[in-house]
Amino acid sequence: MSLMSVISRSKPKHRAIDKVAQLKAENEALIRQAFGAVEYIGQLELVNGCLADTARKLTEQRDAAWGERDELRAELSAARTRLAPLLAAEANANAVTVPAAERDTTAFEDQTTEPIKVTTLWAALGIGPVITTQGSTDPAHLPTT
Repeated sequence: MSLMSVISRSKPKHRAIDKVAQLKAENEALIRQAFGAVEYIGQLELVNGCLADTARKLTEQRDAAWGERDELRAELSAARTRLAPLLAAEANANAVTVPAAERDTTAFEDQTTEPIKVTTLWAALGIGPVITTQGSTDPAHLPTT
């Protein structure tokens, strides 16, 4: 047994040939990735073109629908103008008339009330104010009202 086979290195040897092979493999992976990206970009451009065409068609349809809507609004306004006198004549011909309302007051609860007479107590009882005569019976001492 040789001494070199027993001694192992903790770090592998850095050989140039191994690094070149690693860089070549990395380069091939990057080239494949770049070609994939170019292909994906081409697909996205195709989808973008289709979306732009669809957007253009939808814009044309929207503008045509708005034009048709404006024409229909004008027609509707003209029809309403022509129809208004007919609707008014029909409403007048079919008008519902109701006689003036009269309240039935035959029930006890619905009887009208009399106005309340508000007077002073003296006037209601027919008496005047009480005046003290201070013991005199002479009518000259009483004030005149």
